[in-house]
Amino acid sequence: MAWSQDEERMLLQIERHLIDEDPRLAARLESFNERVQRKEGGSGRGRGTRKGRGRSSRRLRRSTVIIMFSWLLIATLIITLLVMVLRHDAAAALPL
Repeated sequence: MAWSQDEERMLLQIERHLIDEDPRLAARLESFNERVQRKEGGSGRGRGTRKGRGRSSRRLRRSTVIIMFSWLLIATLIITLLVMVLRHDAAAALPL
């Protein structure tokens, strides 16, 4: 979907203002954009590209496992704390 002329003009004004106000941030954003474009474009070589994809999917799976384990640990801790609080409340309510 193409930008309208007004939208392009506003984006250019924002870009110029950003460069004038904080040139360091503008340079960092430009560097980031270049790295993302290089990564999305890939090397264009058949065999090397497949290896990279396999490696990134392994990393994705590994990070997914770490995230899932972390959530499981957090849930276990919360449940343990709730059980402890409920037992303490129940014990406090018992007549002596």
